[in-house]
Amino acid sequence: MTDSTLVYGVAIAGQALTEALLRRGDAVVLADDNPSAQATDWASRHGLAINVGQPIHNLLDGITQLCPAPGVPEDHPVIVAAQAAGIAIRTEIDLAYEWEQRRSGGPRPILAVTGTDGKTTTTLMAAHMLNQAGRRAVAVGNTEVPFVAELDSDAQVFVVECSSFRLNWLEHFRAEASVWLNFAPDHQNWHTSLESYRAAKERMWANARSTDVAIGFADDDVVIAALRRSICRQVTFGLDSGDYRLDDATLIGPRGPITRRDEMSRDLPHDITNALAAAALVIESGLAASDDVAAALATFRHPEHRIEPVGGRDGVRWFNDSKATSPHAALTAIRSFERVVLIAGGKNKDLDLTQLASEPQRMVGVVAIGAASAEVAAAFAGICPVEIVPNSMADAVRAAAALALPGDVVLLSPACASFDWYSGGYPARGADFKRLVAELILQEES
Repeated sequence: MTDSTLVYGVAIAGQALTEALLRRGDAVVLADDNPSAQATDWASRHGLAINVGQPIHNLLDGITQLCPAPGVPEDHPVIVAAQAAGIAIRTEIDLAYEWEQRRSGGPRPILAVTGTDGKTTTTLMAAHMLNQAGRRAVAVGNTEVPFVAELDSDAQVFVVECSSFRLNWLEHFRAEASVWLNFAPDHQNWHTSLESYRAAKERMWANARSTDVAIGFADDDVVIAALRRSICRQVTFGLDSGDYRLDDATLIGPRGPITRRDEMSRDLPHDITNALAAAALVIESGLAASDDVAAALATFRHPEHRIEPVGGRDGVRWFNDSKATSPHAALTAIRSFERVVLIAGGKNKDLDLTQLASEPQRMVGVVAIGAASAEVAAAFAGICPVEIVPNSMADAVRAAAALALPGDVVLLSPACASFDWYSGGYPARGADFKRLVAELILQEES
C-alpha cells in the first residue's frame, strides 16, 4: 500500500523530504502555516499545492504518516490531532535512516551528534576528520543539508547533527557511534517542558545496540546519567576529565596523545571540548586514527556566526556569535574573553535571561537589543553600564563602540532568537552585524 504523507512545513527539510518521498512513489500532501514565496514556487514546479489555513481534520483525512518540519512545535494542533488519531509522526532523519538500511549494497556508517550547544561545529569537525582519513563524509541533519538529500550521493559516512526537533519523534534511527555534548535549558517555546526537551535528546540512544558506542560529556550530570542508562559501550570526554581530555596542553585519548592545543586552528575552551568529542566519535567508531584527527584540527575552519572574529580597530576586537540563541550558548562565548561589551537580546525562547549575568567580572557593558531588550537590561542592572537599543542593529553597533575601550571585546551573543528583527534567522542577523562592523572600522580608518 502506498503511504500518504502529510509534510507540514515546507522549508529546506520539508522540501528535501517531499522530493525523497515522491521519488519513492508516495503520495504527498503539503501544508504550512506561513509558506514563503520560494516554497510556493517550488511546490508548483512539483505539481503540488501548499495547503494554508485548512481545518486540521481535513488535512489528516486519509493520511498514514505526518512528517512535521523541525519548526513545528510538539503542541502544534496538527501534532495533537495526529496523536489523537493514531497517525505515525516521522522525522526526516528517521525516514532517511530507514531508507538507508534498505540500500543496495548495505547501509553506510552513521555517526550522530546532539547537545544544546556545539552540535554544528562538532558535526562539521568530525566530518573533516573523516575526510582527512580518506573517507567521503558528509555532515547532514540539522546542518544546511538534510539527511534525506544525501542518500543518493557517493558519501561513505554520514555524520548526523541531531536537534531535539529531529529526535523528538524517532522510531528507528540509530548510529554506530554518537555523542551528547551538553544539556541546558533551551527551546522551551517548542517543547512542552524541560523534561520533554531532555527526553528528546536521550532518544538518540533509544535504539542503540550493545555494539554501538555512546559518548558523553563528563562534566554534565544530565548527560552522564543518560549515558549510564544506555546499553552501549560508554566513553566520556571533558576539558579536565574523561577518557578524552586535555592533559598538560595536549589532547589525549585512551590510546595516547592526539595533538597539542597550540597546533589547533583555534583553541578556545569550547573548541577543545568540541574537538575531544569529535575525536572520540571518529576514533571510537574505528573510522579514523589520531594522526587524522591531529591533521584535521590544524586545518579546520570554524563555521560562521560562532564566536567568529569580525575585525578590530584601536585595540577593540569584534566577534559575531549570532548562533548563540540561548543563555547557555552565550555564556560559552562570554567565558572566552576577559573584558566584554555584550550585545544581547532578540526574541526570547521562554528562557531565563538572568543567567547571562553569571560572569559579572567580565562585563564592561551591555547593549540590550530587540524584543527582549528590557529583560536583558534587567539582568545586568547594577552590574555594568547598559544601553537599551530596541530598534536596529546599526544603533546597537554604535552603542557598543561607544562603550568599548582598548583591550575590550565587543561580542554579539544574543541568547535569543532573531525573528523579531530578521526573518532569515541567526545567519541574517550575523551577516548584518558583520556588515555594520566592517563599515564602522572603515569609517574609523578614513
